Amino acid sequence: MRLFICSLFLSTALLAQNKSRKVYTTTLTYDQVIAEYTALDQKSEIAFMSTSGMTDAGKPLHVFVLSSDKTFDPATAKKAGKAVIMINNAIHPGEPDGVDASLELVRMYTDSPKLLPANVVLVIIPIYNIDGYLNRGNNSRANQNGPELYGFRGNAKNLDLNRDFIKADAQNTISFEQIFQLWKPDILIDNHVSDGADYQYTMTMIATQRNKLQPLLSEYMDKKLVPGIYSDMNKIGKPICPYVETRGETPESGIVGFMEGPRFATGYAALFNCIGFVLETHMLKPYNDRVWATYDLMVVMINRVSTDANEIVRLHKEADEAVKTQKEYVQRWVLDTTKYEMIDFMGYESAHVTSKITGLPVLSYDRTKPYTKKVRFYNTYKPGTLTYKWETYIVPQAYTDVIYRLQINGVKMQRLERDTVLDAGWFVIQGAVPANLYESHYYHKQTDMYYITRTERFFKGDYVIVTNQSCNRYIVETLDPRFDDSFFAWNFFDGILSQKEWFSDYVFDPKAEEIIEKNPEIKADLDEACKKDTVLANSHWLQMNFIYQRSEYKEPTHNRYPVGMLNRIIELPLDDK
Repeated sequence: MRLFICSLFLSTALLAQNKSRKVYTTTLTYDQVIAEYTALDQKSEIAFMSTSGMTDAGKPLHVFVLSSDKTFDPATAKKAGKAVIMINNAIHPGEPDGVDASLELVRMYTDSPKLLPANVVLVIIPIYNIDGYLNRGNNSRANQNGPELYGFRGNAKNLDLNRDFIKADAQNTISFEQIFQLWKPDILIDNHVSDGADYQYTMTMIATQRNKLQPLLSEYMDKKLVPGIYSDMNKIGKPICPYVETRGETPESGIVGFMEGPRFATGYAALFNCIGFVLETHMLKPYNDRVWATYDLMVVMINRVSTDANEIVRLHKEADEAVKTQKEYVQRWVLDTTKYEMIDFMGYESAHVTSKITGLPVLSYDRTKPYTKKVRFYNTYKPGTLTYKWETYIVPQAYTDVIYRLQINGVKMQRLERDTVLDAGWFVIQGAVPANLYESHYYHKQTDMYYITRTERFFKGDYVIVTNQSCNRYIVETLDPRFDDSFFAWNFFDGILSQKEWFSDYVFDPKAEEIIEKNPEIKADLDEACKKDTVLANSHWLQMNFIYQRSEYKEPTHNRYPVGMLNRIIELPLDDK
């Protein structure tokens, strides 16, 4: 009976729009979008709009909630067992399909409230990157087929907000994360437009990478939810396929499942056991087709989630509990090219033609030659590096930016009530070389480091974090410096990489004699190094520095990651030893 009701809701919802669908060649301005949502809020009892936080443009972030029984409070919705679906639009304002599609969705539900499933709450962000949305033009996306005017990818700080979810440089991101943590959605839908290969599909989709999602949720998503969505889209004559990221130049080479790190929206959501979907319409399809493809897929997803709402909510809770005691974490995932499935793909024949400009070969797709072929879909990743969590992290209070981000993401912390000496583990950074400038940071990638234990004094007010929380993945992946999207990787601790004290070689020379007399192994290492390095062999200062760096004079905090790690849970308050 539930399946029949869901199918009836789906067909009725789509039929309501199929009769008289608006033709889109333009997208609404920011003021028009907010005015429409305001009017719909005033018109309908099942709708509630509010603002939550600010953006870098100085405008508030709007949140529009739809609930059939007027449950607009997150705690009440959770208590009632409703599945929460969060829909995010215009993270890239040049991709506005979701803005117009979400408004069509809201109009449909407010016009026909009985079509909104009773066991689902929709939390819609009408426009996320307001800054970029206000920066309208028609030439920043040279390959895209409409609309006539659209926004710009960067926000007011020229940041790509879909690379900002861990570092949270943008006020938009801070506000988004506060909304996310308030509602704790079960499903996140993030609306986009894709580039790349040409093919017949108007819509492709990224689901949270199954191997990195918590196993309870992964099994359900991979075996039931995603196949159900594909099936439902086929039934309404709107087939979709996985996001087309090709192994080689064209889709025939194989399609690779996207591995989204937590800097991305769905990667961030996965840290909190939320199943994420990126809806990617195709840039070369007409804007009208893209808007309605987004609308159709959202309706399908909402009704599919409604069908499984009890299961989704239960699995989310069970996943949260499982994470509290999870010991092992994957630092880095590697695509397993030995495993793939054959999927039907609707593409176009391709060939290389000669460019009239350069006279060189250029790839071309022939839309007069459509095909359906079996292609390989590589969607299995295996752990490249595994690590175990620490039971306790201690974050120095000096790092206020880190503490703030942990707090807004729901991490529970206590503060030391007095100065305390503890044996702790520490990472020491070796040869940290920043990459090129990337999203306002000189990002550290796969930096070499080693682990030491050392007794150290922590200060009254430092933050103690015990990893017995449902947000453990967020804690581990941000505070363990070996993870690709850790706070260390994003430069929050770069002060430790600068040595603060030095020496004069002529004054240090007699001290160096004493050091090597007591530590002859240092002299042996120096002699061996000089044999291999003529620059070192011919520089008095470099040889003094070689000895200095291996002596008691070298400052212990240089290159030492400042977050202490303990393999035990400590009880507060602690006495000074």
